[in-house]
Amino acid sequence: MKYSIEMQNQKLASALIFLLFSFTFYAQQITVLDADSGIPVDNVALFNKDQSKTTITDSRGNTDLGIFGEDEKITFRHIGYETYTATKSQIGRRGHRVYLQTKAEELQEVVMSVSKWEQQKKRIPQKVETLGARDIYFTSPQTSADLLQNSGKVFVQKSQLGGGSPMIRGFATNRLLLSVDGVRMNNAIFRGGNLQNVISIDPFSIAKTEITFGPGSVIYGSDAIGGVMNFYTERPRFSYTDSLAFSGHATYRYATANNENTAHVDFNFGQRKWASYTSFTYNDFDDLKMGKHGPDSYLRNNYVVRQNGTDVLVENDDPRKQVTSGYDQFNFLQKFAYRPNTSWNYDLGLYYSETSDYSRYDRLIRPTGDGLGLRSAEWYYGPQKWFMGNFQVTQKGKNKFYDGVKLTTAYQFFEESRHDRGFGDVELYSTREKVDAISMNLDFENKKMGNLNLFYGAEYIFNKVHSEGSVKDIETDERELTASRYPDGATWQTFAGYINGEYQVKPNLTVLSGIRYSQVWVDAQFENTFYPFPFEEADIVTGALTGSLGVSWFPWSDFQVTLNGSTGFRAPNIDDIGKIFDSEPGSVVVPNPDLEPEYAYNGELGIKKNFDDVVVFKGAAYYTYLVDALVRRDFTFNGQREIEYNGELSNVQAIQNAAKAYVYGFEFGLEAYFDEHWSLLSNLTLTEGTEEDDSGTDTPARHAAPTFGDVHLIWQNQKLKADVFVNYNGEISNKGLSLSEQSKDYIYASDRNGNPYSPSWYTLNFRSQYQISNALKATMALENMTNQRYRTYSSGIVAPGTNLILGVGYVF
Repeated sequence: MKYSIEMQNQKLASALIFLLFSFTFYAQQITVLDADSGIPVDNVALFNKDQSKTTITDSRGNTDLGIFGEDEKITFRHIGYETYTATKSQIGRRGHRVYLQTKAEELQEVVMSVSKWEQQKKRIPQKVETLGARDIYFTSPQTSADLLQNSGKVFVQKSQLGGGSPMIRGFATNRLLLSVDGVRMNNAIFRGGNLQNVISIDPFSIAKTEITFGPGSVIYGSDAIGGVMNFYTERPRFSYTDSLAFSGHATYRYATANNENTAHVDFNFGQRKWASYTSFTYNDFDDLKMGKHGPDSYLRNNYVVRQNGTDVLVENDDPRKQVTSGYDQFNFLQKFAYRPNTSWNYDLGLYYSETSDYSRYDRLIRPTGDGLGLRSAEWYYGPQKWFMGNFQVTQKGKNKFYDGVKLTTAYQFFEESRHDRGFGDVELYSTREKVDAISMNLDFENKKMGNLNLFYGAEYIFNKVHSEGSVKDIETDERELTASRYPDGATWQTFAGYINGEYQVKPNLTVLSGIRYSQVWVDAQFENTFYPFPFEEADIVTGALTGSLGVSWFPWSDFQVTLNGSTGFRAPNIDDIGKIFDSEPGSVVVPNPDLEPEYAYNGELGIKKNFDDVVVFKGAAYYTYLVDALVRRDFTFNGQREIEYNGELSNVQAIQNAAKAYVYGFEFGLEAYFDEHWSLLSNLTLTEGTEEDDSGTDTPARHAAPTFGDVHLIWQNQKLKADVFVNYNGEISNKGLSLSEQSKDYIYASDRNGNPYSPSWYTLNFRSQYQISNALKATMALENMTNQRYRTYSSGIVAPGTNLILGVGYVF
């Protein structure tokens, strides 16, 4: 009996020793992965400080760290990735996984936006710019609108602090398309006026942003005339061991110009077959303070307060402070991923964003006709809300008809509202809009036909608009219904099919071509309770055929030429056919059910030259011709050119197919790498645009941005990155302003003749990031160091003055 017990104890001890040895051995095993795709990376070299200890990852991204000490610094190096350094103990705390960031300018860089599947960037004839997670973290933008602006390649207009309307190649608002994780964000009430929907996308949750310049209608359908902005959020990361992997990140940011306080946290749980990613961000923005040196007309000298039941114009103690511009915002993202095997992936994403009320600042500074007071006592947007549920199923593997198939289904909910009250009035007018949007995309990838890769698929989208109007007596709290902004219950839907092909003619020559047909249905019933409409409904059925053809050619290995021709279209939406609103002082827009799609025809030539991996030059020239352009023009309503709207006699206007337009421009980029520490980056964009109405009169295009660019001088090593840079904008003279902009003299400076114009401006800035440890990172920036007072073109709010930004991030 005693012998038996001793034998059992020996067996148990042996088992424990074996398990301990196995665990110790297993704990030395790590996996190196691509940070964007999660794919294992082979041939990664690992070595210590004096390179006396080295190892390399295998085809599955695995290697053993047994030769390294627990606190010994290990360097990871690969030709296609940024160098990374960490200790073995730190890697162990992060689940024995290391994620490497790709180098942005590698020839093998992959983009998703052109076909919805991975393609090598060098084979794409369109201009595509990529902003990675490292770029976003370094620039530390307040919103996704600022993220786009910081790229130096997209111009952004702001009517208020809670805003940001991108302009690309002379087009903006509903002629640009927003996409989040492959789902179209544009809805049936995206308007031709400035939009702020991009701020609903949390920059802290973005893994990568791809900006496609020029028409993208073959893949994305209506609205993709000027370009497409694709935001790809962080994906859940799986564990490549049998244990649960946990990781997370926390960030805090503070900015002085608007007393910003931003807090963000995200965390990831992962096992071999499932993973979860969760992200929270809260922003609190106070009133924005403008710069010191610039036009006095930009100052906020007074504002309206209500005292003892009366509107009073009071003097602003600090005229540089843009009173009532502040707001706050909350963003949440939850993702789940399930991967039962190497062929199938199931992804569920839940997104939510909500702002507080925020002022339409440019309306609050509109003067009265005599210039002695302000027209509005209140003008603000109600909470802007956005929810999306996105479920995606992906299969990869050989099949008779495809090598990959992706089914993306999504439901989105949008809510926005507008509230305005004239100075001295007791009536607060409000409109509230809600949109339910359902979409389904089925996309296929086929690589079977020799050098021809095919991408094809179908799309269905359905939008339903809910709209109501009301007026409230602020003294009695009595509320009555009034005309809604849009016809309540209106619907917009489209069904489309497309095919896109990439054919590699030679190793140095690729042809990309595609075609798409879209059918669009618009239905709106007009209620005559408040206005005697001369029609009962708008029932539009229209179709559009679009295509593209382009080549990417490398006559030499270090020189690329791209040539691309494409068409784009935008079908009328509910905002075009059924809107009633005050577009500007003394004007009201009324419905017009007789609209047709507008079409764009685009040509683009691009070059890229690499000089011995030291200097890279990029250039592009483009020309876009727009016909049947949907623009706002004078109109009649029941034969009348003026009607009463919200108690004011107003000029009647409507959206009409009343113009042609052309836009052309040049885009340049320069990258110079002097040594492993010093580099110089620069961008320059020049745009010209003209609209022509039925009478043949030419006027400047409203969304043709001024000449803009930047120059960055960067120094970096493994711990510190510092960037001294200049942003600049050219002037737009009075004659260069569109007619609609010339009427907004209250947001522009005055030239020598007293006419409104947009002055040129520049800012000198500094930005830095320091890696305190592998877990702790600090950022510091000083923007607009010379304290310039300036407005970006067409913006209502004045840009920040000198702005100190401090941030800290911790990885756990």
